[in-house]
Amino acid sequence: MRMLLKASIPTEAGNAGIRDGSMMEKMGSILEDAKPEAVYFFIENGKRTCLMIFDMNEQTQLPAAVEPWFLSMGADITMAPVMNGEDFEKAGPSIGATLEKYS
Repeated sequence: MRMLLKASIPTEAGNAGIRDGSMMEKMGSILEDAKPEAVYFFIENGKRTCLMIFDMNEQTQLPAAVEPWFLSMGADITMAPVMNGEDFEKAGPSIGATLEKYS
């Protein structure tokens, strides 16, 4: 299943990682393990934030997806299943059936 993970890194932890050079190394390792489809970096609420789209085939992969962010950067994490346009097109019939049943 395609997942969106948002990791917000506390400013103090991010500053320390930038100063000692560890942030880029840790980030590189996390991204190498996750093999994301897409990654975006931005500032949100004054925190360095990363959005990552990746595949998660089983719920048992959840710790491997989030623990590196928690342990290495003290990040706040949110996750949600997501669809791209192709997925949304495939979901069309089920959306139509739901509309018919519940509208």
